[in-house]
Amino acid sequence: MKTAYTLFAAVLLLFSLGVLMVFNTTSAEVIDRVGNVNSHLSMIRQICFSLFGVGLGAIVYKIGYKRFINASFFLYVLMIVALILVFVPKIGMHINGAYRWLNIFGISLQPSEFVKVILPLVYIKILRTDGIRKSFIHFCLWQIPLIIPIFMIIIEPDNGTAAILLATLVVLYFLTRIRWYYFVLPIAVVVCIGGTLALSMQHVADRIYVYLHPETDLLGKGHQPYQSKIAAGSGGLFGRGLGESIQKLHYLPEARSDYIAAIYAEEFGFLGVLFLITLYLLIATLGFQIATYSEDIEGYYLATILTFIIAFQAFLNLGIVSGFLPSKGTNLPFFSQGGSSLLTNILALAMLLNIKGEKCKNELPSL
Repeated sequence: MKTAYTLFAAVLLLFSLGVLMVFNTTSAEVIDRVGNVNSHLSMIRQICFSLFGVGLGAIVYKIGYKRFINASFFLYVLMIVALILVFVPKIGMHINGAYRWLNIFGISLQPSEFVKVILPLVYIKILRTDGIRKSFIHFCLWQIPLIIPIFMIIIEPDNGTAAILLATLVVLYFLTRIRWYYFVLPIAVVVCIGGTLALSMQHVADRIYVYLHPETDLLGKGHQPYQSKIAAGSGGLFGRGLGESIQKLHYLPEARSDYIAAIYAEEFGFLGVLFLITLYLLIATLGFQIATYSEDIEGYYLATILTFIIAFQAFLNLGIVSGFLPSKGTNLPFFSQGGSSLLTNILALAMLLNIKGEKCKNELPSL
């Protein structure tokens, strides 16, 4: 049980630091906008989402990952319906040129976030019930239901989430020992089609150009990554100190969500970022350890892929903040502000703990 307790403690510490930084950046907005922003609202909202997530996580833990795999086709249908509803007026929300959110009683939820957990469940269910290694044609046919939600997410558009889901499928192919020539061709086709669609979208082309030449648009699309580098670099070894960030004073947009790690780096410095990375490495190590000692192959697949998703998102976000990767709008798990992302990660954590719990139950009689 030490693994479960350590994993929970690491996540709790990450979340606590994240709530502190959300409150920290919101307080700066209050000063910048002369009191028109409630300094506690974002923090309270994040805490409320976490409490709701813990409640859902407790239910998920109690039900167990096996039952969720069994119900994955039903969850898949709900997922498709939710992805369609984002395009329906008055139900879906059109923000910054994208249809990614649902308005549910005044609360915005992002269905594409939940696909990150549901898609692996569907894949494992397919593998169990029918197998996907019989022939190349058979394998390709079973990829259709897996690709449909990814295609819908690209249309929203949410290319960052689509890229994460494609990476998730590739990892699942390796885990389940699919013949490499089965998935290389379909992935190449999907990447070509997705890449063509993405490049045809002006905002994607602009992001790529700004990533390669940020100095050409410092007052436009290059402003955010440029200010992020300033924030992260000015922290030095020890940082400016908690609450002393300059970039959070409306110089860096999205300071509470996608780029919150830049403000954290400015205030806590290189050592603080090193501590943050260590926490994510610890979570990844414990997650893979749970997968290694899972009681069955399905638990192994699920624990491995859920751990990968959390770690991969952390890598993407920190890579974007440091300027190593182009901007994709990826949240930092358990740290950034974002209700849907937080709920999804809590549900993934609950399944991980359940996989560990199932193993412990089987071990009890032999003690």
